[in-house]
Amino acid sequence: MKIKSFFTIIFINFLIFHANAEIAYIDIDVILKSSKVGKFLNTHIEKKEIELKKKYTEIENDLKNKEKTLIAQQNILNKEDFEKKLKILSQEVQKYRSDKRSSYESLKKFKIENTKQILEILNPIITNFVDLNSISIVIPKKNIIVGKKKLEITDKIISLLNDNTQKLNF
Repeated sequence: MKIKSFFTIIFINFLIFHANAEIAYIDIDVILKSSKVGKFLNTHIEKKEIELKKKYTEIENDLKNKEKTLIAQQNILNKEDFEKKLKILSQEVQKYRSDKRSSYESLKKFKIENTKQILEILNPIITNFVDLNSISIVIPKKNIIVGKKKLEITDKIISLLNDNTQKLNF
């Protein structure tokens, strides 16, 4: 296995260096965080997260207060009434957990869908840039150990993306 990997790497290096291929690398994460459209999406998601956190903190505090009240009434209420109220409180807690999970999953899905939308906008921009600059290969920066800074095209792509798209429609 190691021998195959070694020969594969040597073969790829041979092709790259002898084909005079122009190589560039790009950091997609930086583009998604630093471009105007990426910042717009991240700001929107952060606002939604803050709203959800506030909403569910209030509900959680309310449920804790109901629990304290029920515990304080435990000796006053007969066993049957206490168990009914405990069952109602347990159902409210289950609903709270379910709603919270659902809300955060929905937000996560929203982020994924809109990130895909940004990448769909980004793909033709990168393709056009590669064609105009005679670049043969664009490699993700996360797969690069060391590379010349002049081969990085992230800032140029961010500039083109900012010129092309400012924000998304939700």
